[in-house]
Amino acid sequence: MSDALSPARATVTGAPPAPPRLAIVGGGPAGLYAAEIARRAGVEVDLFDAKGSVGRKFLIAGKGGLNLTHSEPRPAFDARYGTRVAEVGRWLDRFDADALRAWAAGRGVDTFVGSSGRVFPLDRKAAPLLRGWVRQLREDGVRLHMHHRWQGWDESGALLFDTPGGRVAHATDATLLALGGGSWPQLGSDGAWQAILQARGVDVAPLLPANCGFDTGWSAHLAQRHAGAPLKPVVLHWTGGDGRTHSLQGECVLTATGIEGSAIYAASADLRDAIVRDGHALLHLDLAPGRDLARLQADLSKPRGRRSLGEHLRRAAGIGGAKAGLLFEVLDKAALQDPATVAAALKRLPLRLTAPRPVDEAISSAGGVRLEAMTGDLMLRALPGVFAAGEMLDWEASTGGYLLTACFASGAVAAEGALRWLGHGGAPARTAARLPLDAAR
Repeated sequence: MSDALSPARATVTGAPPAPPRLAIVGGGPAGLYAAEIARRAGVEVDLFDAKGSVGRKFLIAGKGGLNLTHSEPRPAFDARYGTRVAEVGRWLDRFDADALRAWAAGRGVDTFVGSSGRVFPLDRKAAPLLRGWVRQLREDGVRLHMHHRWQGWDESGALLFDTPGGRVAHATDATLLALGGGSWPQLGSDGAWQAILQARGVDVAPLLPANCGFDTGWSAHLAQRHAGAPLKPVVLHWTGGDGRTHSLQGECVLTATGIEGSAIYAASADLRDAIVRDGHALLHLDLAPGRDLARLQADLSKPRGRRSLGEHLRRAAGIGGAKAGLLFEVLDKAALQDPATVAAALKRLPLRLTAPRPVDEAISSAGGVRLEAMTGDLMLRALPGVFAAGEMLDWEASTGGYLLTACFASGAVAAEGALRWLGHGGAPARTAARLPLDAAR
């Protein structure tokens, strides 16, 4: 029984050598961009996806206006990747936000910088960009294979796929995995690849929710009355993993079980990690960012006459709706009668977060293939000739274009690593990558 990951190809005496073959598993931005780079270099590229079309999460991300990247300059841009700032920074050295905008422009899609610094296509749509991209890949010779769910390798080292017509094997000279994380499983990134790689000695960190909402254990009254209500503007205060207090103004939304929204997503990594560490996370909300504590206390101390407390809060301090609901949720009846206590709570309302929402509800996921288990070219140390890119790697970032940029960048790094492995990147060609005999079974 052969232990080759890539079965040897027959050659014809006197004929030029056949181009090397690269199999890419996963049709998100990382996989598609890797296919573009590899095919441009003259490699035969086959791209496989479990769904009936590629780029499904990319399309969903564009429903509210495709946020391609962010205009924040480096190194502040790099800092958005938290503990992985050094590693992702090296990817961005290869392909950064400016490169992504130039790439889009090269496909006839001009971009603009929004008021928040986020970068969007002029029409804010994902579908035209994706359609043109896929059409160009096909014209360039990338072979797309849909409804192919990856199941690992057979005994000869060929890739195995389950298809509507049964299980098939595909021989290749190198493999690039871009299978996504664990969020949005209905779009294909269900994390099923974890067991396959772990069985072959690859170090994989558990997938965790990122850019997610949190549970708080609201009363039934608050959940029924205010679920779906926005909180804006508010200022969040929380303690990060570095022990420092962080503050952020933004918007949140109350849910039936807790709280979510763009401001919460930006803090979600710290809040999630605190829950893992301590069993809960403490978040403070400033519900009246336009008034300082002294003014708020003075306003609330004015006589309210026959007005209800809720009406007094609305007229004196501009607090109503969901914000007032939160105040009544946190303070008891006696505390609600003291203007100083109410003012202090409005400026620093404590919320005890008990759990992040499940990973399949999150915008993205943390965890995945540990970068320590990979070379700088993003090849798996345990599986020579197998590269990986995108959200299936162990990094995370907040929304705002940072996620998509790093997916493209990692796809570029992994593709160029595969090209070097195959002898198309300035390095000598390697022999066929091999799996240990027991790992190939």
